[in-house]
Amino acid sequence: MNANSPYLGRPGDDADASADLSADQRRALQARVSSVAAATRRFLPDEYVVGSSVGTGMDGVRVTVSVHPPVGNPVSAGFDPDMDAEELIPAEDVSEVARGLAASAALQVKHALGEDVVQTAR
Repeated sequence: MNANSPYLGRPGDDADASADLSADQRRALQARVSSVAAATRRFLPDEYVVGSSVGTGMDGVRVTVSVHPPVGNPVSAGFDPDMDAEELIPAEDVSEVARGLAASAALQVKHALGEDVVQTAR
């Protein structure tokens, strides 16, 4: 079955992404996806681990921001940036994705803890 694989290597390998991107584009994309990760971190306590990566997807360059909460499942969001656009990841997407990821990560913690947590206020 591996011989029928339509790609060489694993999806997300950075080697393929760097072939599609100039050094300036790669730096700009890494800086922009880092801004999404930083915005996400501002919404969450320090116990949540937030990371970002630049790689390849089925249709070319793909960037991902992920959050690993202290308990529960990790959550992530991916972008297929328009490399021809002036702004690789629009500002409204940065803030929307950051809020969504933070909310999803907090919900994962809530689901993992269930009803075992005593309320501190009513």
